[in-house]
Amino acid sequence: MGSENQVPILSMSRTTADLPPGVERVLVYPQQPEENNPEEEATPLSHYLWVLHRYRWKILAFTVFCVIATVIISKRLTPLYTATATVDIDRRLPSGVLGEKSNNSMASSDDVEQFLVTQEKLIQSDAVLRPVVQQFHIPNDAVKRLGKGLPLSRVEDAPIVLKKLTVTHPPNSLILLISYSSPDPQLSADIANAIVKSYIAHTFDIRFRAAADLSAYMSKQIEELKAKMERSSAALAAFEKDLDVIDPEQKTSIISAQLLQLNTDLTTAQADRVQKEAAYNAIKEGSLAAAEASDEGKQLRELAARLDIANERFATAKAQYGTTHPGYKKAADQVAELQRQMNALRENIAQRVAVQYREAVNREALLKDAVAKSKAEFDQMNARSFQYQSLKQEADTDKTLYEELIKRINESEINANFQSNSIRLADQARPALYPSFPHTGLNALIALMLSGLLAISGVFLMDALDNTALNSEELERRLHIAVLGSLPVTKFLPGTLPMQDPAMTPAANPNGSGPRTSPKPGDLATQSIAFQDAIRRLRSSILLSGNTTNRIKSLLVTSSVPGEGKSTVAVHIAVAHSQQMYKTLLIEGDMRRPSNVLGISKARGLSNVVNDDARWRDEIQSSTDFPTLDILATGPASRRAADRVGTILRKILDEAEQEYDLVVVDSPPLLGFAEPLQMATLVDGVLILAWAGKTDRNALASVLTHLRRVNANIIGVALNGMRPDMTDHYYYYGSHKEYSRYTKAADRT
Repeated sequence: MGSENQVPILSMSRTTADLPPGVERVLVYPQQPEENNPEEEATPLSHYLWVLHRYRWKILAFTVFCVIATVIISKRLTPLYTATATVDIDRRLPSGVLGEKSNNSMASSDDVEQFLVTQEKLIQSDAVLRPVVQQFHIPNDAVKRLGKGLPLSRVEDAPIVLKKLTVTHPPNSLILLISYSSPDPQLSADIANAIVKSYIAHTFDIRFRAAADLSAYMSKQIEELKAKMERSSAALAAFEKDLDVIDPEQKTSIISAQLLQLNTDLTTAQADRVQKEAAYNAIKEGSLAAAEASDEGKQLRELAARLDIANERFATAKAQYGTTHPGYKKAADQVAELQRQMNALRENIAQRVAVQYREAVNREALLKDAVAKSKAEFDQMNARSFQYQSLKQEADTDKTLYEELIKRINESEINANFQSNSIRLADQARPALYPSFPHTGLNALIALMLSGLLAISGVFLMDALDNTALNSEELERRLHIAVLGSLPVTKFLPGTLPMQDPAMTPAANPNGSGPRTSPKPGDLATQSIAFQDAIRRLRSSILLSGNTTNRIKSLLVTSSVPGEGKSTVAVHIAVAHSQQMYKTLLIEGDMRRPSNVLGISKARGLSNVVNDDARWRDEIQSSTDFPTLDILATGPASRRAADRVGTILRKILDEAEQEYDLVVVDSPPLLGFAEPLQMATLVDGVLILAWAGKTDRNALASVLTHLRRVNANIIGVALNGMRPDMTDHYYYYGSHKEYSRYTKAADRT
């Protein structure tokens, strides 16, 4: 025991006041795992590999069955032979010998692709297939779907559908592959070639009928166009006769040139008139400068200079001689004569300027009248010319259309009889040597892949929908709880005691003497040995879950629901511990459903102690087969005792742990009963049993939640009913073929 300075760490319901005087208990509980995260951890890849390994035989069986069924069905199907004819399409080949059709150019890639798709649909059309169907008497697939009892007319007029006909074209090529499949290889080739011939004939027929229809339409339009051309030509001739000119456009050009010249002359005359008018006005105002600017200006300037000289002489003579002197008179007469000449010249200049001005005005007026007349004549001729051009253009257009239509009709008639076709047979179909359907090998391969994928998906789906506690790795990952051990599924031999050697049982040695028989792998004895080994490993894991100084003294074995083997496991753990020469007490606390594993009396037991009818030591029973094992049976079933068991069990455990090395308590299932939770708070550790592949994980998680809520010390979980196929990490001797070698060696010792 610990020293007096140790601080006790007890469960919620057990205090130091409940311990005997002088006794101090120190319990070191393992750290409780955290609650389940809302988002579970991602499933590792190893889990999926384990699922595949677990169901490998089912996957293999399903796959083999599907492959064999596919091969059998493929062998029973009627073989079909496919014949393929190749059609070459030359887009550069002209479709005619005259006109635009004789100069066809290569179309764009998009146009070629659309053309090929169009030809594929055309090959599968009723017009192409009907002659072939009638020739070879091929059943119409469309009529098959309609059923029987239809009128003959409807059957004959039904659209032709051939499911066994395929039309494809290889990428980046101008080739069409026409394939037909049937049980007869020769018939397949004949039908494929017939479809090609029908297709080529149909395309030529379409082109011929289109050209014939176009020619017929143009022939109808030619008469109307001819009458229209004659009317427009007659109207043009009548207009030319009424116009009385050969070429109105030429006359319009002449008048236009004359009008342009008159406009130029008028502009010049107007400028000259303005100049003459300015000179005339200046002369009328007596301006000497205007007179000098005229044609006689030089003569006038000379007279003015002579007059100035004469005036100077006259002034000199007047100043020297006086008015009576003859020189004075001579100078005065000279001045007067020059003045008279100058005035006469100025008068003459004024008359000439006036005459020139009147001439300029008259010339301008005449030019204005000429321009107006010429413009009126030009406008009239221009209007008539426009009308003439309209009539001429209409007549020329009608004539051109008529001539072009005649040309087109002739080209169409010639091209319609031109049988050169851009679609031609490149390689005719030939009978196939081997059937194209069914592809037994390919079908088997596809069945293998699809069935394998389906089987794998199915097992993954089964695993995803499986919500049971299946293996330790999954429980530890999802519930964050330690898995202490796995117990193999087993059936106990009749009369076998817990942890007893199966070779010593009456079933294994009925005579009671003689050599013991060695167990063989897979028999009940081998299963029992494997179960006993698993119990011993579980016991060791439980006892080692504490530490060396504070070992677990009391253990509660429980489960979530009934039927998970908790009572059997509790008895085996107690027996296994007692076989190590440790004093062990087994308390059967499940008073609702008592077990009878060791064959002890159930007349008295725990229920009597709970009801204060006896002391627990007085109800202890012993087994002659297990000297160090004591048992406190359940006693008579009592609901009242089950409700009070928690209070009494506390005292029993406090006293029993002083006398026994280990106390094992078998309790009722936790879900649905109240007393297991109370018991869990009284013991040093709780072991939860879960049946592999049966116990629901949600139920197990609920049990863990309840126990953690009351601060119970959960040691871990043990999986019962394990089979070798449930995990790759579980092995036991009974499943190994070398087990007999170990058992024989044990027998010799």
